[in-house]
Amino acid sequence: MAFLLGCGVLALLAFPHWRERVRAAWSSWSQGSARRGRQWGRQVQSGRDAVVGGMLGQVQAAQTWWQSRWMWAVGSLLLLLAPVLMVLGWSLQGPRALDGFDDRVDPGNRQVAHLLAGEQLVPPPPLPPAVFTTAEVEIVRPMLSSADRRWDLMDPGFVQRVLAVFKIMKEEHGYEMALLEGYRSPERQAMLAAKGSNVTMAGAWQSYHQYGLAVDCAFYKDGKLVISEKDPWAMRGYELYGQVAEQVGLTWGGRWQMMDLGHVEWRKPAAKAAIRAAGNR
Repeated sequence: MAFLLGCGVLALLAFPHWRERVRAAWSSWSQGSARRGRQWGRQVQSGRDAVVGGMLGQVQAAQTWWQSRWMWAVGSLLLLLAPVLMVLGWSLQGPRALDGFDDRVDPGNRQVAHLLAGEQLVPPPPLPPAVFTTAEVEIVRPMLSSADRRWDLMDPGFVQRVLAVFKIMKEEHGYEMALLEGYRSPERQAMLAAKGSNVTMAGAWQSYHQYGLAVDCAFYKDGKLVISEKDPWAMRGYELYGQVAEQVGLTWGGRWQMMDLGHVEWRKPAAKAAIRAAGNR
């Protein structure tokens, strides 16, 4: 092998034109190799770009898919939570609508004790039965002619609070109050509930009326009952009535979602349990 290499070197030294041919061949091979190297580099780069582009496309597609899924998930969650949030918002605005029984403890109020101190207030004389049977009254308050208006069927402490409201409304605000209904039997409550939610939403034993702890009232003016909510004078009276009732520790129906402007009730502590215990004796 070494001998052949030596002969080749001597031949190149002895014949210069062979050196030129070898130089030209080497130059051609070098240029071709460089060109092939550049082409291979471009192919490699193109391959890399394609791979990177494909990966980026897959990442973007995945991001788009997750974004769409996330938006659908959030939208579905909001739709599911909307009724819950609505009910929660309504519950925060006030007590349950219309006659709902709530046995929460009465917070107590020094002003109540002050207003109720002294002589026992006496119920006013009953109004003529005819004032409860007019067509105008029947439209607003169905079955009012058969309602019970006996003060002695109601809780004595509650009666004193209601009479205190009547007294303040007349002496300080010039409104004469009229009792529309006090105690209500469970049978009558069921009959009223059957007439629809525009009359009452409470069934039998679901209203404070059944426990002698609720009244419905209106105004008595010029020999007639004024119950209309379209009368500005009456609406002003209902506002004052609600304020005074709350001052003596009563709950006013005008604060409810389904307003009952003439209704007030006393959420007497443990009233429900006490009445049930008395009925089981």
